Amino acid sequence: MNQVEPGVQYNYVYEDDEYMIQEEEWDRDLLLDPAWEKQQRKTFTAWCNSHLRKAGTQIENIEEDFRNGLKLMLLLEVISGERLPKPDRGKMRFHKIANVNKALDYIASKGVKLVSIGAEEIVDGNVKMTLGMIWTIILRFAIQDISVEETSAKEGLLLWCQRKTAPYRNVNIQNFHTSPIQNYFKKLVLLFLMQDDPIGNINLAMEIAEKHLDIPKMLDAEDIVNTPKPDERAIMTYVSCFYHAFAGAEQAETAANRICKVLAVNQENERLMEEYERLASELLEWIRRTIPWLENRTPEKTMQAMQKKLEDFRDYRRKHKPPKVQEKCQLEINFNTLQTKLRISNRPAFMPSEGKMVSDIAGAWQRLEQAEKGYEEWLLNEIRRLERVEHLAEKFRQKASTHETWAYGKEQILLQKDYESASLTEVRALLRKHEAFESDLAAHQDRVEQIAAIAQELNELDYHDAVNVNDRCQKICDQWDRLGTLTQKRREALERTEKLLETIDQLHLEFAKRAAPFNNWMEGAMEDLQDMFIVHSIEEIQSLITAHEQFKATLPEADGERQSILAIQNEVEKVIQSYNIRISSSNPYSTVTVDDIRAKWDKVKQLVPIRDQSLQEELARQHANERLRRQFAAQANAIGPWIQNKMEEIARSSIQITGALEDQMNQLKQYEHNIINYKNNIDKLEGDHQLIQEALVFDNKHTNYTMEHIRVGWELLLTTIARTINEVETQILTRDAKGITQEQMNEFRASFNHFDRRKNGLMDHEDFRACLISMGYDLGEAEFARIMTLVDPNGQGTVTFQSFIDFMTRETADTDTAEQVIASFRILASDKPYILAEELRRELPPDQAQYCIKRMPAYSGPGSVPGALDYTAFSSALYGESDL
Repeated sequence: MNQVEPGVQYNYVYEDDEYMIQEEEWDRDLLLDPAWEKQQRKTFTAWCNSHLRKAGTQIENIEEDFRNGLKLMLLLEVISGERLPKPDRGKMRFHKIANVNKALDYIASKGVKLVSIGAEEIVDGNVKMTLGMIWTIILRFAIQDISVEETSAKEGLLLWCQRKTAPYRNVNIQNFHTSPIQNYFKKLVLLFLMQDDPIGNINLAMEIAEKHLDIPKMLDAEDIVNTPKPDERAIMTYVSCFYHAFAGAEQAETAANRICKVLAVNQENERLMEEYERLASELLEWIRRTIPWLENRTPEKTMQAMQKKLEDFRDYRRKHKPPKVQEKCQLEINFNTLQTKLRISNRPAFMPSEGKMVSDIAGAWQRLEQAEKGYEEWLLNEIRRLERVEHLAEKFRQKASTHETWAYGKEQILLQKDYESASLTEVRALLRKHEAFESDLAAHQDRVEQIAAIAQELNELDYHDAVNVNDRCQKICDQWDRLGTLTQKRREALERTEKLLETIDQLHLEFAKRAAPFNNWMEGAMEDLQDMFIVHSIEEIQSLITAHEQFKATLPEADGERQSILAIQNEVEKVIQSYNIRISSSNPYSTVTVDDIRAKWDKVKQLVPIRDQSLQEELARQHANERLRRQFAAQANAIGPWIQNKMEEIARSSIQITGALEDQMNQLKQYEHNIINYKNNIDKLEGDHQLIQEALVFDNKHTNYTMEHIRVGWELLLTTIARTINEVETQILTRDAKGITQEQMNEFRASFNHFDRRKNGLMDHEDFRACLISMGYDLGEAEFARIMTLVDPNGQGTVTFQSFIDFMTRETADTDTAEQVIASFRILASDKPYILAEELRRELPPDQAQYCIKRMPAYSGPGSVPGALDYTAFSSALYGESDL
């Protein structure tokens, strides 16, 4: 072992990975002058305290305070960040020696070979040995790692000082004995040694270093200026603090920039999430308000009210729903874009709040369309029902009025007992008259049954005034029953009296028998000629016209019957006149007079041409409706295939593998432009459809397309082109973010298309496995299962092209991680496990510093101080690895 000789200064330099002793002869004058010891004592004490204060302590006398080894072990723990063996707390000498030996053993374990420095010298308070030991620690832990252009620690530190002071005049650093100390703090301190006041300049530089760089004052300016050869160790120790301070500042700036980048991405993502939540809430609220309106099936009492509901529904389809279709599509696009940005920036996927997922919005939209479809069908059925109901109600009123007119006074007639004082002839007349009445009664049986049937149908169709209809029908039926009973009783009375009476004028009887059916026929004809009709096709109106022509063909025969009946009355009058009979010429057996027959016949002849005109007008209306049907069908048969062709073109474009994505995007934009320009054809078809509905045309045999089919196809086409454009935009975003070339994208598309057996833009699990094997992946079941959780996280059994691209580029992505952000915060916090608000405000821009302060939880771990913030938990939460 080398021995320490008197009169020799020992310097410890790092050489061949071990600390060796280098002898340097000192000037005898300097050996006798203790100035170097004073400078080292002050500098080394300040350097030790700059580290010990982190543990809440300090030293006053360097050779005394290290004698028990406790603060020496604490100093080594602070500067190394490692735990030393547990110290002995006893106060005996051997306890102190044991503690110092533990410290020296630790120094030796770091590759330092200590020569002639033993625990006894340190415990005894040997100043030179204590200073030599502290210098060894400074060399190992503060200067060893300094290297500039592969120089030694001392030479590297000297070269660093020369470079930092190169831009300034009057500064020429050649060694650490006589050159000036020069410092700068960013662009603020430009101070160097000048001849006019060197001590003042050095003191000012040291004050600035202590205030702004937290470097304690380790030297006295007088010692540096007035000493011919200042101590090199003290100078190197002080200058090394400047080197580490500036290196830490550069690390802090880099760390701050990284945090700013991460926080900017996170703030933008949070803004997009909040915007999605707001738009989703508005759309779901609109759907929530609209569905009850569409599900309301309360019928109206009149056609006008139902037509108003139909018009409101048309306004909804034309004005209110289309903007919501665009909002729904844009919401899906924003959601996909946000998820892509989160995936590219290595953030967890965005999970909207409960009930606001894209699937929830799609489900609510499906319920809306289901209610909408049922509502339109209900409206049309209700209009048909009201049309039928009003027709039947008018028909009921006409038939009931006719019957009530006929039945008026019949009960009083049947209750008369005129036959009791009548002659035989009069009785016979009364009997025949009663027989005629029975014939008339039987003829009205069909009308009463029709009235009852119409009332029953009105009840089945839920007619709003069914109560009054039922009441009127019941009165007619009750009266009819009474008439039947009274008729039977009168017949029995007349038959009892018939044996007492003589013959009755046969001519009157014949007139009555023939006049009553004819009169009934004329009433029926007038009723039929005035009967309302409703048809929906040319065939139906043609059928009515044919029936009317057949009726007109029977008029000559009816006219013959009329003349025959009138001839009977003429014969009666002729007989009376011929035989001078003193009876009235009026027919006692019939209530139908000649005037009645003439008047009703004239009425029938007047109604025939009126009926002709109404039938021809209806025929013209049906021809107009047929033209509307053909016009609608011609457009629908052209628009339907056009929409289908565009869907097929978009599908082919989405799977093509030639050309750049930008070219594919331009092609899709052109498709979108053509589709938007085609909207005029849809609007024109909507106009024709409205004319058809206003004309109450409900079927069209010339086309299989309905307006609902066209609407659904058009909305699907708009949604498909928007989604396809979004998919290509996402692929461009992924390509640019991941650094993928167009050739790689084409290869990915070619591989995907090859294994997409169904050609539907999706691969099932077996297709995806075959694709990976073809690309050289060696897949076990566990590895394949892990990959499937990445490309098919929802377990739907299929892999999309976007998921395929994300998987192929995931491993090579250059993204930030939670560990990197934690390391950046640790630099800003000067290696503390927490960070203070003032440190964030000093290192970060104001808005992002405030963002961290607001969201960062309080730190409660070891060494916590008031206001301490936990940057580890905050960084983990940014990447979804923990919950704040």
